Order: sequence, then structure tokens, then C-alpha cells
Amino acid sequence: MSNNLGWRATLIGIITLIALVYLAPSIIDQLPGWWPKKEIKLGLDLQGGTHLLLTVETEKAVENAVERKISDLKDSLRKERIRYTKLERVNATEILADFPSSKHMDKFREFIKSEFHNLEELSVKEDEGRFSVKLELSNQEIASIERFAVDQGLETIRNRIDQFGVSEPIIQKQGEKNILVQLPGIKDIKRAKNLIGKTALLEFKLVDDKHSIEDALNGNVPIGDQVLYQRAVDKLTERTIRRPFLLKKKTLMTGDVITNARVQIDSQFNTPYVTLEFDRRGKRLFDRITAANVNKRLAIVLDNNVYSAPEIQERISGGRAQITGTFTIEDAHDLAIVLRAGSLPAPVTYSEERTVGPSLGRDSIHNGIVSIIIGGIAVIFFIVSYYRLSGIVTNISLILNIVYITGVLAAFQATLTLPGIAGIVLTIGMAVDANILILERIREELSFGKTPRSAIDSGYSRAFKTIIDANLTTLIAALVLFQFGTGPIKGFAVTLSIGIAASLFTAIFVTRFIYDLILTKKRVKVLSI
Repeated sequence: MSNNLGWRATLIGIITLIALVYLAPSIIDQLPGWWPKKEIKLGLDLQGGTHLLLTVETEKAVENAVERKISDLKDSLRKERIRYTKLERVNATEILADFPSSKHMDKFREFIKSEFHNLEELSVKEDEGRFSVKLELSNQEIASIERFAVDQGLETIRNRIDQFGVSEPIIQKQGEKNILVQLPGIKDIKRAKNLIGKTALLEFKLVDDKHSIEDALNGNVPIGDQVLYQRAVDKLTERTIRRPFLLKKKTLMTGDVITNARVQIDSQFNTPYVTLEFDRRGKRLFDRITAANVNKRLAIVLDNNVYSAPEIQERISGGRAQITGTFTIEDAHDLAIVLRAGSLPAPVTYSEERTVGPSLGRDSIHNGIVSIIIGGIAVIFFIVSYYRLSGIVTNISLILNIVYITGVLAAFQATLTLPGIAGIVLTIGMAVDANILILERIREELSFGKTPRSAIDSGYSRAFKTIIDANLTTLIAALVLFQFGTGPIKGFAVTLSIGIAASLFTAIFVTRFIYDLILTKKRVKVLSI
């Protein structure tokens, strides 16, 4: 028996010590540098933060899809040698194509039927020698694009926020076009909003050095060109300077081929820049682009802002590029996040914005702690008065139960919310219930005239099945809540699941160890229960 008590005491001691080590940073400010710095994080309702409701402009996603269709059509018609005089979007979902003859129009219609199944023909007409066809995206395709825009927007925002460093944010779909975002502890709201809402359309375009930028600024923009600007900050005056560039409209490559983006520091000038790595398709594209345009300038454009326009000095086949510019470390870091996390398929607008102040969180914490203390004292007093010395054993297990729950939460750096506190209170109640079942069974066995050791053995064995059944069904419910719930529901499910495991350990293992220790060391003949 002494050996049995030894390993049980060691196990309880190790688990308790580990829980206290992880719990300490949450309650003690001054700790040695080697101490594990893991704390229980507080949710939005306890520490304050930002609540945002974003609306995805799905109609923009549809327009972008139509533009891509037009671009694909132009490339395909060129390969098929089908001549057209006009091919453009006339509204959000419709495409108008004009042809010099009915022969080319008929070829076009046949080609659309065989290759572009999601385009439906609306009308065909001839007007004074002009042959035209009007097409439209199918309703099924439009619905699919809109649904994908919201789903991809949700995933992109989640990726950006994860890399932004927000602990346990709530990001979920709300309705058909809305995305709910809650950011606990965020202070720089403006930066967070800018990071979340960036459409991040990265394009690589050639600079038109053959034509004059001055003529273009005066309104004489060559066909197929556009004027875009690079923003730079003058270090002396701190004024923002807009430098114009005359670029080819045609996009040679977009940011969807990027696999990674990282911030690097230039060793010569100590300035930050962003390195890009491309996937297999992007590597081939970049190799072909640089090979065909040596000694020309390639502009790197993000959301119609020119970040840099370096000269292609040689063919680049390594699948890497870099964006340089006059930005700060923070700007470079945010740019890398946006590029690494992906592009939003459509712009987002802020339909609702609320901030939760830390004072409200402090009140919630204070009220929660007060309620737990008052409830705990009441439970401890009742158990001791009703079960006497055996009640003290139960109270020890309840205290260890709280230590274990909070220690696990700290170890995994979980976020504690009000629903999470409710889950802890519920598990404490269940732990009390399990202890009472055991104590009542022991009382019953003692009333039959059994010795304390025999009564304890029978009490634990008879109560064990009932305790396991009750806790197992609750654990299954908690796992279902975690799987299908969102936000606060998941927080409740997490603390409930951890609490159930802790209460089973303390109610069955820890209390039984204490009773066995007392019976072995003290030779108790009468049990105070």
C-alpha cells in the first residue's frame, strides 16, 4: 500500500506543480526570466476590443469575374483567328461583342457554346452592317461567384488576423454577405481595419518608356496605357509625394501565384523590402516575362499604387522577386501579411463598428470573481458543516480542480470569456455533485456496519459508474458544442471539457488518495462523515 501511495502522491504532486507553474504568470507580475511566459488571455467581453461587421461587395466580385472572362475571351479569339471590333462589359454581368461580318459572329457563337458554358446568349442582332452578340453570366455562375467571394473573404480575413497576432478572434459568416469580426485587446483599430479591408490586387505591368509621361499627364494618354502613381514620403519635410508612371494596361502577372512574402532588411541602406516567392506557374510566368523584357522596367502595382518599378537587367528564373519602396518596417510587415494571406476577391465595407472599453471588462471580471468567491465560500461552508472532516477532503479536491482548469487554460494560452467562466462554474458544480455521490455512498455503507476502509472501497466502486455516466454525457454535449458552435459557445465548450476531465481526476483519484493516506497513517476506526 505504501508503494501505491507513493506513486499516486508523486503523480498528484507533478500535475499540481505543472499547473501552478503555468498559472503563475497570470497572477504574479514579477517572475524569473526562465519562467514559462504563458498566460490566460481575456476575451473581448473581459478586456475590451473591437467589434466589426463587414459587408462583402459581391457585385464587385461578379464584375471582376466578367472582366477576367473578357480577358480570356480575347486571348482565345486571337488563337482561334476570330476577328472582333469590340469586346467589353456593358454592365455588371453582361458582355457585348461586335464583329465585322456574320461569318466571324457565327464562329464566335459556336466557340462560346463549346468552350464557355457558363456564358448565356442574350441577343444576336445586325444594325447597319454591325453584327453583335450580347452574353451574360448564368444565374448559377453568379450565385457561385458571390458565395465564393464571401467564403474566400472570410478565410482571407482570418489568415490576415492570425498573422496580425490577435489571440482568439471571433471571425464568422453572418447572413449571406456579412462577416463578423471581434478582436480582443486591439488598440490600433485604424491599422487593423486597413489590414482587414485591403483588396490587395497585386499586378506586374510594364512601364511605357517610349511615350512622354508629361503628355500623358496633360491628357494625351496613349491607347493601351494608364497613369498610376507611386507614393513616397520626403524624409526632410515628411510630405507625401506622388510620382506618376505611364504603364501598359495589360497585366502580365497577378498576385495569385505568390506562395510566400517576407520582410527583409537591405544591408547597405538598412531599409526594409518585401521578398516574394512564386508557385510553379508563377515561376514559369516570371521567367518568360523577364526573358522577353530585358532592359525594360517592370512595375509592381498593389491596389493601383506603384510600389516600385525596377529595371529588368537579366532573365530571372529562380522564382523570386522583391518589392522595394520608401516604406517603414510596419508598412513592409503589413504588406507582407496581405500578400502572404491572399487577396480579398471583392472590397469590403464596414456596416457596423463598436468598441468595448476595458472598464466594462473590469466590471465583468470583478462581478465574476465576486460571484465565484461568494458561491465558493457558501459551498465550502455547507460541505464542511454537513460532511464534517470528509467535507474538508472534498474542498481540497475542489480547490485543486480550479487550479488544474486554470493551469490548462494558461498552458494552451486559451482565451477566457464570460461564457468560459460560466463553464468553469458549471464544472465546479459537477465536481461537487460527484463528491457528494461518493460521500453518500460511503455513509450508506457505514450504516450497514462496515469498517471505514471497506465502506470507502464500496462507496467509490458503487459511485464510479454513475459519475462516469453523468460526466461522459456532459462531455459529449460539450464536444458537440465545440464542433458546431462559434465564438462564445466554443469558449464555454472548452472550459467545460477541461473542467470535466479535471473534476473526474480530483473527485475520484485525489480524494481516494487522501482517504487511503489517512487510513494508512492514522489507523482510523471511525470516519468523520
